[in-house]
Order: sequence, then C-alpha cells, then structure tokens
Amino acid sequence: MCLINVMIWNYDPISWNISEYHPVLVLPLRQGGCIPYIRAMIRPILIHPDPRLKKACEPIAEITDEVKRLAADMLETMYDAPGIGLAAPQVGVVKRLLVMDCIKEGPPEPMVLINPVTVWASEDVSAYEEGCLSIPEQYAEVRRPAAVTVRWTDLDGAEQERTFEGLWATCVQHEMDHLDGKLFIDYLGPLKRQMITRKMEKLKRERARLA
Repeated sequence: MCLINVMIWNYDPISWNISEYHPVLVLPLRQGGCIPYIRAMIRPILIHPDPRLKKACEPIAEITDEVKRLAADMLETMYDAPGIGLAAPQVGVVKRLLVMDCIKEGPPEPMVLINPVTVWASEDVSAYEEGCLSIPEQYAEVRRPAAVTVRWTDLDGAEQERTFEGLWATCVQHEMDHLDGKLFIDYLGPLKRQMITRKMEKLKRERARLA
C-alpha cells in the first residue's frame, strides 16, 4: 500500500475553480491486482459495547465502487490505528468484508476478503494473546485452530482460496468472528468479560466527556 498525490478536480459549476492535491490510496493486494486511485479516509472505529458489533453481517451481493471505497478506507483505518485486521462492522458497516495485513516487518501485504467462509480447520490449536481495535488496550489468550482454509471473493469478483497458518490464521478467524457478531472476549469467562466491558464503558464515557 502506498499514498501518492494526484490532482483531483472538484468541478464547481459556478467558479470552475477547484483543484487540489489529495492523498490517494493505491492498493496492491496480496492476492494480486490493486485498487488504483481511490481517495481513502480514516473511519471512526466502534468501541465495545456497541450493538452493531453484535450483529451478524449481510453478504455482499455485488462488488461496487462503494465496496472498493470501503475496503480502501478500512485498510487506511487499520494501518493508522495501527492494527493487523479490521472487519466492516467495526466501522459501522454490517457487511461481510474484512481486511488484514499480518506483516510486521517488510513491505505491507494487504488483503481484502469479501464474504469469507472457512472450508477447513486443523485439529491442532494454537494460543495467541489477542487484542482488538474495538476493545483497545485489552488482551487475552484465545485458543483457535492453528491453520484454516478460507474461501472468499476478491475485489475483482474472483473466487480465492488460501490456507492460513500462524498469526495469519488467528487474524482471519478473529476478523471472521466479527462478521458473525462475535468478539474475542466472548471466548473468556464471564467475570473477565464483564471486567473488560466495564473498562470499555468507562473509556467511552471519558471520550464523550472530552469530545
């Protein structure tokens, strides 16, 4: 992913006089292809508890410019946070789309997964200390299948399938949980889950007071 400056002409029928340089996201995707010349913006990330984070998301029926713009915005939002994954409901869009990039060093490898489904999961499990951009600064160990095969639609409308392992496997399962209204704290015991929820409620009150 990179940001370049390109001339964006904002047509004003009265003045004919608005042109500015704006940052534009050029999005090379890990699975191939790219989203060229989409002006990306950082979207607000919902904080738990929020009813939109607990809804099962609707499938995306068609890859429109709106969907491509959403994907670009989500990647920009994820990198800015910073994080390694983000699901559409976390920015208030109840659709089955997620983005991720688990590369911590080296060139970024952004991925956009539309309507992802798990077609295979290993019997072996791994444990990672997970966090979430919707539950900031809270972490807990979660056990998940160590490897999963996921099938999804890409931004060109083509079907893709890949087996993920390690951190990639944990990340894609975490983000797919979001699409079903499930958070990583739902894997925890009730006392720890309630404790984290109370901390998030306090955080939201403090942010509202400072806004």
